[in-house]
Amino acid sequence: MKLGANSVLFGGFSMREAFEQIARAGYDGIELSAIDGMSEHLVLDRWQEVAGEIKALSTEFGLELLAMEQPSQDAVKMEKAFQAAVEIGIPIVNCGPGGKTSDDESLQKSIDSLGALATMAEKYGVTLCVKAHVGAAIWNTPTTLQLMEAITSPAFGIDMDPSHIHRGQENPVEAIGAVISRVKHVHIRDCKGRQQNPGKPEQQANGRGDIDLLGYIRVLHESGYTGPVDLEVIGAKEYSLVQCAIIAAEARGHMQACLQACGAR
Repeated sequence: MKLGANSVLFGGFSMREAFEQIARAGYDGIELSAIDGMSEHLVLDRWQEVAGEIKALSTEFGLELLAMEQPSQDAVKMEKAFQAAVEIGIPIVNCGPGGKTSDDESLQKSIDSLGALATMAEKYGVTLCVKAHVGAAIWNTPTTLQLMEAITSPAFGIDMDPSHIHRGQENPVEAIGAVISRVKHVHIRDCKGRQQNPGKPEQQANGRGDIDLLGYIRVLHESGYTGPVDLEVIGAKEYSLVQCAIIAAEARGHMQACLQACGAR
C-alpha cells in the first residue's frame, strides 16, 4: 500500500507548500485536490497552466502522484479532469456519488451518470473511483453493491472511506470485505461519533476517533490491496501551516504503525 495525503488539508496554502509538508511528514505520494472552494491547487479550468508545476513538484519532493479528487459529476468538468490526469500522470480520479439517500430514482440517476463517466474514463485510460458518502444516493454497503453490479467497466472502482461507512451506522472493518474486489482507492481518516460531519480537522487525524483503523488496514493487507491509502482531512482551510502539518504527520505515523502491526511494512 502507498500512503498519501490529499492536498485539501493544505487548502489555505499554495500547492508547493502542500507538497513540501506532505513530503516532510513522510508520505509516499499525494492526492491533488481539484475541489472548488476548498483549495486552489489543481484548478481544472486552467489545468494546462499548472500541469508542468505539478510534475516538477512531484519530482522535487519525491511524491508519487497517486490520485485526484474532483467531486462533481458534470461531464464537461470531468472530461477536463481526465485530460489533466493523462497529461500530468495521475492514474485515479475520485468523484462524489451525488443524489440523496433513500431515494430510488436518485440512486438510479447516480448509477447512470457514473456509468457514463466510467465509459469516458476508459476512453482516456484512467480509473474513475467513487465512494459511499453520508447523505448521498450511494451511502452504505448495499447501495455500493448495487453500483458495483451496474458498472462493469474495468476503468471503474470503489473508493472506500471508513469514516463515511462508520457514520452510515456500519462497521468499516466488517463492511469492506463485501466490496474489496472492486476497491481501487482508499480515502482514510478517523471520526469521533456518528454525526453527519467528520468533526474538526484535528479530530479526523487517524487514532483520534472511534474507528478501528488498524483492523481496517489489516483487512486491506490480508485481501492483497496494494493501491493508494490517501488521508483526506477537510475543514482546515483557516488553520495555520503548523496545525495542518501536525495533522498530516500524526495521521501518517498512525498509518505507518498500522502497516507495521499487520506485517505490511
